[in-house]
Amino acid sequence: MHLSNRRSRFRFTSLTGAFMAFVLSLSLWAPAVHAETPSPQVNEKGQTKALTSESAEAFLDTFFDSAEAKAQYVGASVVVVKDGQVLAEKGYGYADQESKTPVDPKSTAFRVASVSKTFTAAAVMQLVEQGKVDLQADFQTYVKGLEFDNPFDKPVTVENLLTHTTGFEIRDPQQEDIHADFNKTVSMEDYAQQHMPPVVREPGSAYMYDNFSFLLLGMIVENVSGEPFETYMQEHIFKPLGMDNSSFVLNDKFKDQLATGYDAVHNPLDLYTLSPTPMPQGGMLSTAEDIGNFMIAFLNDGVKDNERILKEFTVKSMEQYRSSIHPVLPDTTYGFEAAFQLPGAGSSPAIITKAGDLIGFSSYLFLIPEQNTGVFLTYNQSGALRNLFYPAFIQTFFPQYAEPVEIKDFTPQSTNELQRYAGLYADLRLSTIVSSLKNGGTEPGKLSISDAFLGPRTLIQVDKNLFKDELTGQFTAFKEQADGTIYMKEPYLNPLGYEKKGQKPQGFRDVRPDSPYVEAIYGLQSLGHYDNDATEAFQPKSAVTRAEFIENVLKMSGLKPSQTTPPADSDWASHPAAGYIQLGYEAGMITGADSKQFKPDQVITRQEAMVMIWRSLQLQYPSELFQDVKLAGHADEWAVPAIQMMVKLGIHGPEVKVLEDGSVDVLARKPLIRQEEAAIMYQLFTQPTDKIVAELMAQQPQPETSDVDEADEGQPSPASTEETP
Repeated sequence: MHLSNRRSRFRFTSLTGAFMAFVLSLSLWAPAVHAETPSPQVNEKGQTKALTSESAEAFLDTFFDSAEAKAQYVGASVVVVKDGQVLAEKGYGYADQESKTPVDPKSTAFRVASVSKTFTAAAVMQLVEQGKVDLQADFQTYVKGLEFDNPFDKPVTVENLLTHTTGFEIRDPQQEDIHADFNKTVSMEDYAQQHMPPVVREPGSAYMYDNFSFLLLGMIVENVSGEPFETYMQEHIFKPLGMDNSSFVLNDKFKDQLATGYDAVHNPLDLYTLSPTPMPQGGMLSTAEDIGNFMIAFLNDGVKDNERILKEFTVKSMEQYRSSIHPVLPDTTYGFEAAFQLPGAGSSPAIITKAGDLIGFSSYLFLIPEQNTGVFLTYNQSGALRNLFYPAFIQTFFPQYAEPVEIKDFTPQSTNELQRYAGLYADLRLSTIVSSLKNGGTEPGKLSISDAFLGPRTLIQVDKNLFKDELTGQFTAFKEQADGTIYMKEPYLNPLGYEKKGQKPQGFRDVRPDSPYVEAIYGLQSLGHYDNDATEAFQPKSAVTRAEFIENVLKMSGLKPSQTTPPADSDWASHPAAGYIQLGYEAGMITGADSKQFKPDQVITRQEAMVMIWRSLQLQYPSELFQDVKLAGHADEWAVPAIQMMVKLGIHGPEVKVLEDGSVDVLARKPLIRQEEAAIMYQLFTQPTDKIVAELMAQQPQPETSDVDEADEGQPSPASTEETP
């Protein structure tokens, strides 16, 4: 469902708005960076530089001074280590822009988000060393009292937790978990009891980035050690390494040290805290200097300054990838994940990384053990800076890892053999990420792939289950299970996990196979948004109510209903869809002079539905791009901008016709019926709106540069700034 806010043109006014933008666009920075934005050039092609203190500092200064980089951060902190020494440790920009407080890599703390998982994993591995935890044991050996369904004959092991292969249904942080109530405490146990997911895939069968599994690992650390999680981390990880500015608790010390978080256009965000308390999967606060200490110890077989935190054998085991969809595309180790793909090179198994994102913050840690080199980058703006930084660093100092991989000659499969891959794929973690796969014509070894962000492109087969993308030369791979389940891993939308092919749609007894709406209805059925039962009636011409529409669009966007109690005197307070209606108000999709009267059971008109969607899409797409759409028929003035956008983006069904004079009649005041709603939803999943908008923007006249314009060079433009996981 393409309601993300990647190119944000708005200012957040609340944590709710920030969270909505973050969740709706999670993991979607990479496609624009890889497909649209060239990396800043910091070294001439073909020239390899030795990594020294001087060359590292020169690289960092050049990179962070580039226009591309400046658009992606307010403040940044970075450390480069090699051979047990810090080569460079620098801060750029501001920890707080208003007060002009510079970033200090020694004292400015950042939310390192999911980089926390590496430290939680290290704590678990300490207990494994001591014989207190068995990686192959059922995790319930160490965490008691959690009730959940597991229909498979395999338990979820500790190793499954560490490698994101649990098979759990997704349980990401919810809106209420990110809040400003600093007196609120939710224990890890209470949180796990409340949110414990069922197992929906065979444990070990597929890779899905799993925040909840690292919450359970934190509980294992606490239960097995007998120490509170934060105490354990301080005593057994942070203190031995001299990490004096690291913690999983946002106390007064860290409120003072913490950098201010910013949105994509550099507006400050309010300070917030997290639940549960602590949050092993993403709540760590730290500095570049402290993370540098950890990297030095890890690269030195677990020792720094005669303080050992891990045994050499344990370090080696944490460097080893435990699964891969193809040898050039590894998945995870114990606590690390594969690096961003480099064109033609895939993700080198010689490099281990960990990315992290929270509202207003992003980080990236990568280690090259065979080069005894580590780099950590953190910045106070959610976004794509790391996607620019990593390839630039590798190509400058270690270009051997960017060399195209050698693949033996392979005879491409026929179009009939590749037909099994055709269908719709939804990301296991972010169901709004949908890819459509079709045969690539009559030529063997070709598939056509399309999504809502990059549009259609060709995949060319280069090995068994491995294809190279014509767009950038990056790889997409497939994995087939014995039961016929097919998974796909692609490089752009969410490289941290697999997409799963949808089930074969069975149709509905009242939907004709030749209906112009059948592609949309069957597509949503394949993705699991409709029951896959041919004996059921779809009622394609039944009118949709306001409550049904807002619930459907938000539910299909992967969002949970709001936990905020609606106003008691509102007309939806006791409605079955109250949580989604409330979320619609909080997200700004529902507005009106009377905020207590939504009329939830009133039939929604087509123009009202378009306006609700437009209120999300207008946050990323400038309205002036759509003003040349000529409308026919009858539409209310307040709906015209929304209708123009929906027409230009193609977010509507086949009932919308272009008349002889070029005008378009969307039947604005007519009730929306179910088959038309299905068409709108399907287009939100599949229509390449980013590509459409990019083409429209390219057609816009470019303003002439002037001295005034040059004075603003380096400031982010709303049209090019990437924004939020």
